[in-house]
Amino acid sequence: MSSPAVQLRSRVSTLGGAAVEKARLTVVPVARARAPRVPFIVLVSVVALAGVVGLLMFNTSLQQASFAEARLSDKAAALADREETLRMELDDLRDPQRIAREAEAMGMVIPPAPAFLRLDGTVVGTPRPATPEDRIRISPRPPAMPADLRPQITVVEVPAKPAGG
Repeated sequence: MSSPAVQLRSRVSTLGGAAVEKARLTVVPVARARAPRVPFIVLVSVVALAGVVGLLMFNTSLQQASFAEARLSDKAAALADREETLRMELDDLRDPQRIAREAEAMGMVIPPAPAFLRLDGTVVGTPRPATPEDRIRISPRPPAMPADLRPQITVVEVPAKPAGG
């Protein structure tokens, strides 16, 4: 048998030789594996096309919503105007002066001494029929113009010249 030191040396030399053999650089043949380009290009094209179509649909829906908003806004303004007109007409119909004029046109007059009927059946006041003379003035008379504001009328007479001379 050989000594352990000899075995160790032989082993180291064979290991060193194998390491040196492995450490040597060698040319490796170029074998590139290329991914197929067509499926990638198709995928990118489909994604881009879907994005453009989606943006067009979104833009179209926004424009339709804008038109609907403008149409509803115009309708709301028209309805607000109509409401204001109806309120003004209602105020005119509720005007006490207008009601009094229409009552007077129908021949109604205000009684000079009204009588009231209580719930128990008694009459308070002296009932008397109204006559056209009991009529009251609905519209007040216009105020008289003060004398200071009335101008003095000055009449100037010009003598006529004789015709021929």
